[in-house]
Amino acid sequence: MTTQNFSIDHAPAYAALTLQLRSGETMLVESGAMATMDSWITLKSKARGGLLQGLGRMLGGESFFVSEFTAQDRPGQLYICPGVPGDITHYHLTGRGGILLQSSGFVAAQPSVTIDTQFQGMKGFFSGESLFLLRATGEGDLWFSSFGGIVEIPVTGDYVVDTGYIVAFEDSLNYSVEMLGGLSFRGLRTGILGGDGLVVRFRGEGKVWIQTRRLHNLINFLEPFRPVRSSD
Repeated sequence: MTTQNFSIDHAPAYAALTLQLRSGETMLVESGAMATMDSWITLKSKARGGLLQGLGRMLGGESFFVSEFTAQDRPGQLYICPGVPGDITHYHLTGRGGILLQSSGFVAAQPSVTIDTQFQGMKGFFSGESLFLLRATGEGDLWFSSFGGIVEIPVTGDYVVDTGYIVAFEDSLNYSVEMLGGLSFRGLRTGILGGDGLVVRFRGEGKVWIQTRRLHNLINFLEPFRPVRSSD
């Protein structure tokens, strides 16, 4: 698929993706993200990739099922809207490397792109984010989304990003989760509860994509306005 076969509209606050499918072409889309489509496009849903088979990402509190949309006999249009307000970015995989996405970032991809998970273990647990990253490899087009706008950052050497702002990064980069400013255990606990303290240090050469808003900050902002049932 070439760049003239898709468009991203209403970015960066409420981005939506329009895909122009050729006759017989199939596209993988995050389940539930399809908003509209031509009536001759067919749908098939399935779990995909390694650890995702059957169980999806249940341990991470989410499921990862993709929908396969195919334009039967003639070209068709597919309109895709991610679940949270934010931006969408296109990335083309060349077969020479991969990209890792936050678990909620996948929007769509060509079937030639392999979507799998990379378990973060204790790093994911202490970051307060999902235990899984999605890893995309192969050759073809991929689209991913964010909460807020997306900023692309070229990295050469070392670069530090707060865990809550990471959207995606190329797998040419090495990464580790660290405590910001050498915090003690008490400082670490305070940092987690306060929304700061843990960062990812990237090393090497590649690209990192960050989002301009952090979902946990919005949740904390809305918490005082949450209705509370009276004990009477």
